[in-house]
Amino acid sequence: MPPPTITSPEDLEKLCDKLQSAPIIGIDTEFVSEDTFHPELCLIQVATADVLDAIDPLALDDLTPFWQTMVSGDHVTVLHAGREELNFFLRAVDAVPKHLFDVQIAAGFCSNEYPSSYSSVVNKFVGHQPAKGEQRTDWRRRPLTKAQIDYALEDVRYLLPLHERFTQLLATLERSEWFAAEMLSWQQEVISASSRKDWRRVSGIGKLSSRSLAIVRELWNWRQQEAESRNQPPRRILRDDLLVEIAKRKVDSPDRIMGIRGIERTPAKRKAQELADCVKCGLEGPTERLNGGNRKVELPSQLNLLGQFLAPALGTICRRAEIATSMVGTASDVRELIAYRIGLINGDQHMPALAQGWRSEVVGNVIDELLEGKRSIRINNARAEDPLVFDRVEPA
Repeated sequence: MPPPTITSPEDLEKLCDKLQSAPIIGIDTEFVSEDTFHPELCLIQVATADVLDAIDPLALDDLTPFWQTMVSGDHVTVLHAGREELNFFLRAVDAVPKHLFDVQIAAGFCSNEYPSSYSSVVNKFVGHQPAKGEQRTDWRRRPLTKAQIDYALEDVRYLLPLHERFTQLLATLERSEWFAAEMLSWQQEVISASSRKDWRRVSGIGKLSSRSLAIVRELWNWRQQEAESRNQPPRRILRDDLLVEIAKRKVDSPDRIMGIRGIERTPAKRKAQELADCVKCGLEGPTERLNGGNRKVELPSQLNLLGQFLAPALGTICRRAEIATSMVGTASDVRELIAYRIGLINGDQHMPALAQGWRSEVVGNVIDELLEGKRSIRINNARAEDPLVFDRVEPA
């Protein structure tokens, strides 16, 4: 027989009663995102010290009792790469659990790996290898087999041991506060992104004029509304390249829009007048601040030499500190820090990531000392994995 799966309101109520008294709860989900506006939730797996079970959302009309139990309790909620799980919470009850612990982020503070797969984290930190074999499952199909449910439960089976292990490691490395700060920042970013009209993520808009960007903004808003009403992925309604082409041409005539090759093969072909109305709104609407927002600060070209010289220091510092470089920052972040320190950007408007919080402690301070001549870089062993050494410079 397959493992127990929650398929009735009565079973869900019993599970919620158990969860209310649990100090730590692991959670994971299985979903399909290819064919719908929001990912389609197909299975919820939960684990406590006494529970290892799965909830079948396709068999239940109302999952509110579960979501409310999870966000109202004072327990720790453990996830791995839990962005989508947080989005399910937000869409269901507009809240997230109080105490979040993402083991992927924790692994980045305890090793050089980030982002790391669940299997890799489990293997490295608790010495087990989660079962494989159902990666290509269509989780919408019913009934689920025992093998499928067993595979899904593997994704939560080790979350509590990982929480225990990382709690110890973070305390030993004196990084518990760093981790807490990163979890709060990550949570706030996910919440913000869930409601942000992020039209700037449309690919191919980098060289568009402000007026064309205004048209992109209007077309993006229309596409989101149309996709949500149809419950389809936005790019299935109108691909990015076609959206950008309409914005480039600035044509507010339905006939001329339909003359763009490729439009006739999209659902948008029946909405040519609405597309034309979007173009008209973009042509007549405001354009101010369109070049700001979330775009990276553009730095002067003379920073290239300093950036190329100091960017390799980022990886060396992180590897020696046993913290994942990709979680700390990028070469672009190093250039921004340099520009900030030598006065080329205003910190009141844009504070570089490497000048803030734990990132400043790990990397920013070292780069500051290099810029100030208080440290020097030399090659210690050209054959070593980390050949660079940062020596303190004694005052003359």
